[in-house]
Amino acid sequence: MLTFTHTHTTYHYHIAGHGPPLVLLHGFTGSLESWTPLLPRLSRAHRVLTVDLPGHGRTRAPDSPAAHTMDATAKGLAALFDHALGEPAHLLGYSMGGRLALYLAIHYPAQVRTLLLESASPGLADAEERAARRQRDEALAERIQAEGVPAFVDFWEGIPLFASQARLPEDVRARLRAERLGNRAVGLANSLRGMGTGAQPALWSRLGEVIAPTLLLVGEEDLKFRAIALDMARLLPRSQIMVFPGVGHTVHLERPRAFADHILAWCRVA
Repeated sequence: MLTFTHTHTTYHYHIAGHGPPLVLLHGFTGSLESWTPLLPRLSRAHRVLTVDLPGHGRTRAPDSPAAHTMDATAKGLAALFDHALGEPAHLLGYSMGGRLALYLAIHYPAQVRTLLLESASPGLADAEERAARRQRDEALAERIQAEGVPAFVDFWEGIPLFASQARLPEDVRARLRAERLGNRAVGLANSLRGMGTGAQPALWSRLGEVIAPTLLLVGEEDLKFRAIALDMARLLPRSQIMVFPGVGHTVHLERPRAFADHILAWCRVA
């Protein structure tokens, strides 16, 4: 495991393979281990960088929401990419990691060769919606710290967004649960406070600035994020949508081989 420190946050990351760089950013409650099943295929064609985002896995940031904001995290990752890669990368983000990847593509366009967004959004455009979401995220953050990670994971696994995960093989579900349980309560709480959907800047009005070719990947059963992807595609200058049949929010877990094949094909031609 490699480490890189930027303004008091020490990122833990891993690099596998050779070829054009491909960066993978995990979702909330995940870690760089989220992508382990895909690495054998992806690393045959790419130098794949995976990283624990602040508040997750082994990355350690100061115990303050300010160290977990999207802006602070993007600055840290941009510095990490310069240090570890030294050239523009294909950038793939899932859910929270997708929101972060979009932010990076807007604010650090020279570092993004192509953009791949799985089940992601540009945030909430309406200020009142953002304020209400911040309140819900704060309540959830307090719950995590009061009840602990195991109780939160029990709750998190039962939300409707992840209903399709019940069809995953038992070993995959066990690995996903262990990954979630490996996080710290204070880290998850501060991630919600600093980089939750309510806390992040709304990016809808800036989608026209994205110069990187963009692939939007969504599950057929994830109706909310399918609709968001359609709305995003109308505003992104160079985008395509890939809808995976019979799956929900976590396409990379539910259809890993097809997902990896589409990533590889996109990176070859985009």
